Amino acid sequence: MTAFLPPGGYEPDPRELDARWVAAWRPEQVAERLRGVNAPWCVAAGWALDLFRGEQTRPHGDLEIAVPAAAYPEIRDRFPEYVFDAVGSGRVWAAAGTDALAATHQTWLRDPATGQFLFDVFREPHEGGTWICRRDESLRLPYDAIIERTAEGVPYLLPELVLLFKAKARRPKDQADFEGVLPLLGRARLRVLREWLERVHPGHPWLAELGT
Repeated sequence: MTAFLPPGGYEPDPRELDARWVAAWRPEQVAERLRGVNAPWCVAAGWALDLFRGEQTRPHGDLEIAVPAAAYPEIRDRFPEYVFDAVGSGRVWAAAGTDALAATHQTWLRDPATGQFLFDVFREPHEGGTWICRRDESLRLPYDAIIERTAEGVPYLLPELVLLFKAKARRPKDQADFEGVLPLLGRARLRVLREWLERVHPGHPWLAELGT
């Protein structure tokens, strides 16, 4: 991801976006289309927490998956009938080219027939099979250490990492997700989450609820 945004793109109206995400796919739909890919990928954000919990606990306005940036073409090629738009800094670049992809890390899958967005691909920094945290590049973990799976085999991001990313904004849904998942985290997970929060967001209010 580069520091400069390319020309072009458009700034969508928030109300328009809500309407264009109403047909967002569920995790199992994406998992079916990505069956057999070589690249490590996983459901991220709020849906990942619900997969960890074993049930859907709230409505989700969209669906995000995370993939190593270099593996994006393998993911893209599984959806030849759709278009990927790059997203960054509140702008959207339709059918994104090289410059827009290099300047952003989010990519929305769009149905060209309806204009509906179906899911969001995070193109994550990495070195080979090692995932690199966008918020703190010193936080690096092998992919097999950050991906868990449901009983049906749907991969999802480690809940501790999902909460680490949610900690920055701490929107009402992020706070609700934290409070809902916290009782399900064992001692080892709580310790790791506390260490990561202290490292990336020192002094964060959630630290008081994680104990010592």
